[in-house]
Amino acid sequence: MVKVEKGDVIRLRYTGRIKETGEIFDTTEEEIAKGAGIYKENGVYGPVPIAVGAGHVLQGLDEALEGLEVGKRYEIEVPPEKGFGKRDRKLIKTFTLGQFRRQGIIPFPGMPVEIETESGRKLKGRVLTVSGGRVRVDFNHPYAGKHLVYEVEIVEKVEDPIEKVKAMIELRLPRVDVNKVVIEVGEKDVTIDFTPVLDEVDRGTLAIGEMLLESDLKFLGYEEITFKPNIEELLKPPEAEAEEEVVEERVEEAEPAETAEATEETTETVQEEKPAEEKTKEAEKVEEKEDKPKTKKSTKGRKRKTTKKKTKAAEEKEGE
Repeated sequence: MVKVEKGDVIRLRYTGRIKETGEIFDTTEEEIAKGAGIYKENGVYGPVPIAVGAGHVLQGLDEALEGLEVGKRYEIEVPPEKGFGKRDRKLIKTFTLGQFRRQGIIPFPGMPVEIETESGRKLKGRVLTVSGGRVRVDFNHPYAGKHLVYEVEIVEKVEDPIEKVKAMIELRLPRVDVNKVVIEVGEKDVTIDFTPVLDEVDRGTLAIGEMLLESDLKFLGYEEITFKPNIEELLKPPEAEAEEEVVEERVEEAEPAETAEATEETTETVQEEKPAEEKTKEAEKVEEKEDKPKTKKSTKGRKRKTTKKKTKAAEEKEGE
């Protein structure tokens, strides 16, 4: 007897219906979906992988799974507060008929609408009434205030660490072939390489999947999570990526030539500067030489004049 505990990874079959009306609103079974008129062409059917307690299903169902046995079927009732919430009168808003007509919309009761708030947030609602130029729209969830009943069966409890990671990938990226994804699991770390499936999935979808997967894997106890390629690389515009590759190629091609040119320029600069310095020193030496002789000549000239005067004075004295 294998029981489910919080933190376990399981595969679950379920069908949910509204208690008050018996309407089926969700199921993992393709035939039941077709019979209830909720079948989706692009939907994924079959046992869904979830981590118990991680919030992958409605709170009331998530909590009720703990303690259930694998392989048995159960019926679980979920109250409004743990399902789609209680009805909130504040979420019923009134608009003018003109606000709709200006957008080319003719509202009628039961019509689903989407309104964008001033902050840019989009709210989905349902038209309740149209009268007197006024339109009342209910933004509560369609099943708010309803009691839910789930018929569930826990098909499998996943034990192998790599299979647990695969199960989370299957939950978040159901269109990805998990058998092509390269997974490495350590005690507290995990690496997921999506490179082999990059051509099979939209990069934006993969980036969102990685964001959700990171949260799931941390819930399972992994502390270090590595994705290849990572979210930043996936969200990088293709043009920017191509430009980076071209720039890298140019840099690689230009490096040897630029280095040689730089070396030549440096050598030429040194050769040009060296003669200039020598010329300056030579010019200073010349100036010093020119100054020194001038000073000596001037001194000798004065000495000669003084000697002649003394000689003449001596001759005159002797004549007397």
